[in-house]
Amino acid sequence: MAKQDDRNQPIHVVHADSFDGYNQPNSISTFTGKVLITQGTLKLIGEVAKIYTAKEDTSVDHLDVTGTPQKRPHIEQIDDNGNLMTGDADQLHYDNVNGIAVLTGNANVHQQNKGDAHGAKLTYNTQTSYMVGESGGAGQVTMTFLPKQKPLPPPKHGTAPATPPAPAKPAGTPSPNVSEPASASSAP
Repeated sequence: MAKQDDRNQPIHVVHADSFDGYNQPNSISTFTGKVLITQGTLKLIGEVAKIYTAKEDTSVDHLDVTGTPQKRPHIEQIDDNGNLMTGDADQLHYDNVNGIAVLTGNANVHQQNKGDAHGAKLTYNTQTSYMVGESGGAGQVTMTFLPKQKPLPPPKHGTAPATPPAPAKPAGTPSPNVSEPASASSAP
């Protein structure tokens, strides 16, 4: 699940090269060029973002983010347990009212400590982490589930040595603390 406080945070367009639009009810503002939008820990990244305001006020209803084949739209968010969710696709639609991200076109979502999902279309609920995948008839949907992580066994005899023992030196090797004579010449 997403950080519960994220939904109460304002939406910031942190970066864009340009924009066209205004902040009025029932309007669309278009941001272009290396767009970064945040809301708490939620980040949306793309080349073009269209922000649609609600009909009754200037709150954000939904966003559509697109990119290029080299720089696809990206979403990420941290949950209340500190786990990162990331997603990439050809197109990204984010329903701000319901907290639903729809990733379309060669979509993939990675949930830290949980697994991965891939498909033509992935619908991800940022509030519950519930996901629906579709192949779109052009392939398959895949998902990887990670096993539960086992805790590391405790060190033997209480604690591990602070530093490993030094390797043994072969016989006849001088100790680094013993200084050798400056020259070993023999007199006739």
